[in-house]
Amino acid sequence: MKSTLLSLLRTGEGEFVSGEKISDQLGCSRTAVWKHIDALRKEGYTVEAAPKKGYRLAGEPDTLSVHQLKSRLPEPSFVKDILHYPSIHSTQETAHLLASEQAEEGTIVLADEQTKGKGRLGRQWHSPPETGIWMSLILRPDIEVRSAPQLTLLTAVAVVRGIKESLGLDPEIKWPNDILFNGRKAAGILTEMQAEPDRVHAIIVGLGLNVNQDYFPDELADIATSLRLEKGEKVSRTDVLEAILKEWDWLYRMFLKEGFSSVKPLWEAHALTMGKEITARTPRETLKGVAVGIDDAGVLLLRTKDGKLHHIYSADIEV
Repeated sequence: MKSTLLSLLRTGEGEFVSGEKISDQLGCSRTAVWKHIDALRKEGYTVEAAPKKGYRLAGEPDTLSVHQLKSRLPEPSFVKDILHYPSIHSTQETAHLLASEQAEEGTIVLADEQTKGKGRLGRQWHSPPETGIWMSLILRPDIEVRSAPQLTLLTAVAVVRGIKESLGLDPEIKWPNDILFNGRKAAGILTEMQAEPDRVHAIIVGLGLNVNQDYFPDELADIATSLRLEKGEKVSRTDVLEAILKEWDWLYRMFLKEGFSSVKPLWEAHALTMGKEITARTPRETLKGVAVGIDDAGVLLLRTKDGKLHHIYSADIEV
């Protein structure tokens, strides 16, 4: 009943649909129609009513639709299952638990809210309700342990291309895991492993993408942004996630078939740091120089003033 009513209201394309037409289509009384309309309003839909005109759908809640996502993804898809939670401590922690219980590759843990969202280097990711894409993806690729960080870079490419495809915006990638607009962070990626020294059991790729926030806490206000702030209007989380997953699908297939060398030029095409002066704060030292690119393993290459080329495996980067 709900899906039929929504379909009728949507076919009105912003115009009023008469109560008589809705009543006939649903096969119920006008009073019953009003009750169904009221139920939609309680779920967050904006439905206007006018005498002698009927009802008009003026707005819909930004609900992540798993059914819509699954129906729009290519077949076959690497996405095998999507587990959607209204609220969760951390999608990353839940994905780790599921991976240890042998969840299959392509299982996605998706949440409307994280109360303890996990970021890189032990930081917490601000994940308020129904404003972003908070997800973790379970993978089981047949790759060496040292190749796992390449999936962070692959995911970054999928995110920027998905945002470009769905919204026409052009974010940039800051090595290794940040998606930026004019220096402000819109997304972060966290890749973790379940592995032995010589064998990968599972890789968990987490994504936190700010979508519909229109403000941030004081401590984030100067460094964070969202797709809504960049676009200047509210954005469909489902549409953005669909575009990202479609990009991820073909990139991952190419990665498994051809290796990271096929992804590398795509990453470099969107890289903020390419050819720029940067500061790299590694666990051992702070280096300043020009970022000349990444190698075939995804390691950042930094040339200092003395001409020495440094391989940066882990660092905080300032541009």
